[in-house]
Amino acid sequence: MNRPKFSFGAIKFSPAEGKSEPKEESGSFGSFGSFGKKQSKNQKGPVAIESEATEDEELKRVESTMGFSGFGKSAKQFDLNEMIETARKTAKERTVSTTVDTSIKELSIAGSSKQPDPTPSAKGGKSDEEDDDEDDDLIGPPVPKPVSEGDSKTKLSSKDPDAGEDDLSDEEPEKPTDKIPQSHEVALTHGSKAVIALGVDPSGARLASGSVDYEVRFWDFAGMDSTLQSFRTLMPCENHPIKALQYSSTGDSLLVISGTAQAKVMDRDGFEVAECVKGDQYINDMSRTKGHTAALNSGCWHPKIRNEFLTCAQDSTCRLWEIEKPKQHKALMKPRSANGLKTVPTTCTYNRDGNLIACACQDGSIQMWDHRKAFVNTAKLLRDAHQKGTDTSCVAFSYLGHSLASRGCDNTLKIWDLRQFRKPLHVFEDLFSRYESTDCMFSPDDALILTGESVLKGQSTGRLLFFDAKTFEKSHEIEVGDSHVIRSVWHPKLNQLFVSCGNGIVKIYYDQNKSMRGAKLCVIKTRRKQKQMEAMVTQHILTPHALPLFRQDRAKTTRKIMEKARQDPVKSHRPDLPIKSGQGGRVASSGSTLSSYVIRTMGLSKRVEDDQDPREAILKYAKDAAENPYWISPAYAKTQPKTIFQGTGNDDDTEGGEPSAKKPKV
Repeated sequence: MNRPKFSFGAIKFSPAEGKSEPKEESGSFGSFGSFGKKQSKNQKGPVAIESEATEDEELKRVESTMGFSGFGKSAKQFDLNEMIETARKTAKERTVSTTVDTSIKELSIAGSSKQPDPTPSAKGGKSDEEDDDEDDDLIGPPVPKPVSEGDSKTKLSSKDPDAGEDDLSDEEPEKPTDKIPQSHEVALTHGSKAVIALGVDPSGARLASGSVDYEVRFWDFAGMDSTLQSFRTLMPCENHPIKALQYSSTGDSLLVISGTAQAKVMDRDGFEVAECVKGDQYINDMSRTKGHTAALNSGCWHPKIRNEFLTCAQDSTCRLWEIEKPKQHKALMKPRSANGLKTVPTTCTYNRDGNLIACACQDGSIQMWDHRKAFVNTAKLLRDAHQKGTDTSCVAFSYLGHSLASRGCDNTLKIWDLRQFRKPLHVFEDLFSRYESTDCMFSPDDALILTGESVLKGQSTGRLLFFDAKTFEKSHEIEVGDSHVIRSVWHPKLNQLFVSCGNGIVKIYYDQNKSMRGAKLCVIKTRRKQKQMEAMVTQHILTPHALPLFRQDRAKTTRKIMEKARQDPVKSHRPDLPIKSGQGGRVASSGSTLSSYVIRTMGLSKRVEDDQDPREAILKYAKDAAENPYWISPAYAKTQPKTIFQGTGNDDDTEGGEPSAKKPKV
């Protein structure tokens, strides 16, 4: 078997014969055994002859193992130019061998330094395994096995007839619409009225929905089952509709914007954390008030600072707040119209890094302030962005931060470039919006822009529309249902779409393969059977005029029934008390005292029945006492033989029975 002909980099090669011998550099592998030692020329004798023989044997052993004789003078001489030329030819031939017949492989083998005979007779009857060993002598990557045209046709024909088309489609780049999760749909029932507020926490574990019925519902995807019931329902702002809901960047707080002048902050479970103060509505200068003096319109959290949020209201101001200081706003912004008068902001938001605050006003303008500077002058200002006198329901920044989308009640959606904030890049028209909270947003990869459309007269379904952010063409639409589409959220982590409707339904769209967690956790859970407790309840009929035999006692409370049963010794299972004196009770079974003996012998024999009258018990001895007096009569027999009893009349009465004259008062 042939071995590759090469040497290590520790040897210097001479380009031609007759020149200086190769020398060993520092850092080489050194000598193997004694064949690398230099012998002096004048060394002679049997010891030198024996060492030379031993060295020849070791050199042969190294040559048979490694393919070269060794290092130093006895190393094989290489021609670098010839080796480079051979390698170049081999590389060219191998590039051709991947697309041509098996004959190209033989030509590439022939181009190597030692060409093996391709015929089996020349090989001396070698097996295929030995052929593979000879192929390993070549320097470079292994030669792939060529595939003939017949084999390739057979493989294609063995597959499905549509397999070739599928392979071609896989090679095409994925379209932006392919990323829309819409293969499955889940409906959450909030109520019967329009859901105009929707908030999903950053982790995607919980959802909060608010409606014009003043209620906020909390949904936990990990705790819900297939019945899709919310775990908490509350009315945080009494009889005021919920306009906006948003979770903080950490997901531990929920901002509630309602029709009142006070924004509320709640924790994940719906308990109140802070409530902003209401300003003095009799003060004209809004900078002098501590809070809003009119109904709120919108609000949102800072994307980076977890305890700061922004609100805007009908008092023509935007205010910054901190959770720790809800009794005083942190900063104040006053939007102004073109003539310098107040204008009402209808929506407000931060950009993705929180350095820019934008609000849209009723005069059709979009005004922005730099968060890092004083809120005196606007950083960007655009007049007549939307129709004057209409509400702009939403302003949304792209994830990259270069684009801005604004949705107005003038039935338009406009795309702006912040670097040239003068004219819109594109205007989407005829997008009917019935609610002042219809929003818009960018997809997580900024490739699509989505917004909702309300149902026009004569139409039957509301639509969620998707527009391409580059070509500005409508790329896709989803028919949500027979009601208006108000809010829409495309969660970047879950890759799920949350859509609120005007009929009190919140729909969730997800893809079985592209989406994760969220609604996929609860739809597969089956509801557990609850253990039912059966209780018999008797009806009490009041019959005040019934006969005593058929009259029912009035129903008593449990406490009174227990007190009455406690007094009954039979129902309460009270043991008999031990006898201390008199009669009745439990006699001790053991004891040798005198009192216990007297009780056992005398007390038990003189027991009086419980139903005996004590007066009768005394009068039965009256006759015996009169005939045989023993105690009282003998004592008074001599001194007072005639018994004198107290009279029935008054002591002041006279003998004639007439009352005596009253004694005069002193």
